[in-house]
Amino acid sequence: MVRFKILVLALLGPLALAACGTPRVLEISRGATGEVAGWVEIFVATTREASAEPVYFNGERGPRLAFARLDFTVPPNHKPGELELPDSGPSDPSKHFAVTNVQRLDLAPIVADVRREIMRRPPSQRDVLVFVHGFNTNFADAAYRFAQIVHDSGFKGVPVLFTWPSRGQLLAYPYDRESAFYSRDFLELNLRAIARDLGTTRMDILAHSMGTLLTLETIRQASIRGDGTFGGKLRDIILAAPDVDLDVFKTQMREIKRPVTVFVSADDRALDFSRRFAGDKTRLGAVSAKDTQIIADLEKLGARIIDLSAESSGDPLNHSKFASSPKVVQLIGQRLKEDGGIATAGPGLGDRVGDIAGGVVGTVGSTVGLVVTAPAAIVSGRR
Repeated sequence: MVRFKILVLALLGPLALAACGTPRVLEISRGATGEVAGWVEIFVATTREASAEPVYFNGERGPRLAFARLDFTVPPNHKPGELELPDSGPSDPSKHFAVTNVQRLDLAPIVADVRREIMRRPPSQRDVLVFVHGFNTNFADAAYRFAQIVHDSGFKGVPVLFTWPSRGQLLAYPYDRESAFYSRDFLELNLRAIARDLGTTRMDILAHSMGTLLTLETIRQASIRGDGTFGGKLRDIILAAPDVDLDVFKTQMREIKRPVTVFVSADDRALDFSRRFAGDKTRLGAVSAKDTQIIADLEKLGARIIDLSAESSGDPLNHSKFASSPKVVQLIGQRLKEDGGIATAGPGLGDRVGDIAGGVVGTVGSTVGLVVTAPAAIVSGRR
C-alpha cells in the first residue's frame, strides 16, 4: 500500500502543481457595465447533481438531465487562447471573463429558448456546437473554458455545454471515468433532441480529454441503434487530446463508421499520467506524426489526425492546446464556418500531418488551406 501511494504521488506531482488552488465557482459579477470585448451566451445540459449557489452543479451524479443558461462577458484586453480569471474571488469584468447571469431552466423553457436563438439567426448560422469537457473539471471550469472557446473561435451558432459529473479532483480519475459511462444515454438523448426538436441545420461536437470517451461511446451506441448521424444533422466530431485507449478507439470506430478529427500532441503530460494509470496503454491523444503505422491504421478507420506536437501554448501540461493556442482555436472556428471538414486523407497522411503541424505554427491561413477542405471520398454521403 505504501509503495502504491508513493507511485501515485510520483505520477500526480506535476499535475497537482498545475491544478492547485481553491475550486472555481460561478460568482455572478454585478458590475459588468463597462467596456468589454464581447458577450457569450451558453446553454447547459448536465448529468451533475444540482447544488446551491455559487456552485450550481457539483461533481455527484444527478438522476436526470438538468438545464441552465449562462451569460458571460469577455474582458476588453483579452488575448485569444488565454482564459483570464482571478486566482480567487469574483471576476473583475475589466480584467477577467465574468459570468453575469446563471438561470436554471426546466426542459420546456430551455427547448423554447434554444429554438428561439437558432431561428433568429440566418440559415447559414443555425448550427449547434456541443462541447463535452474532460477529466478533473468542475462545472465552473467547464463553463469558463467553453465561453473562451466560443469567443476565440468566432462561432456564430448556438453553443451547448454538455457537462458530466467530474469531481474536479486528481485522485477521482476512476470515479470520473465511471461518470463518463453513466452519462452516455443522457448525451445521446440530448443530441437527439437538438437534432429533432430545435430547428438546427447541423450539429458539431467538440470533445476534450475523457469527454472524448463519453462522446465516442455515445456515437457508437447511436450507430448500433441505426442512427449515428442523428437524422443527418451531425456534421463534425472533433476530439481534442483524447484520453482513450488506442485499442478501444479502434473497436469504437468499427461501429461508428464515419470520419472523426483528432488533435494529438506527443508532449501531452496529462495523457502520460493517464497512460501509466491505465496499465501503460498508449492514449489516442498522445500519438504523433512519427507513429506512421499507427496513423495508417487509424486512417483506415476514418480518423483524421492533426499533430500539434510542435505547437506551443500557455498550458503547462500541453493538454489543452486546442483552446489555449490562438492558432488552433481559430482553426477550429474556421472549420465550423465551412462545409468541407477539418481533414486530411489518402496516401502519405503521416507526411501531411507534419505539414499541418508546421502550418499551425506558421499562419492560420496556410493551415486552413491544408485541412479545411476534406476530400470528396470522405465527405460524400456523410453530410
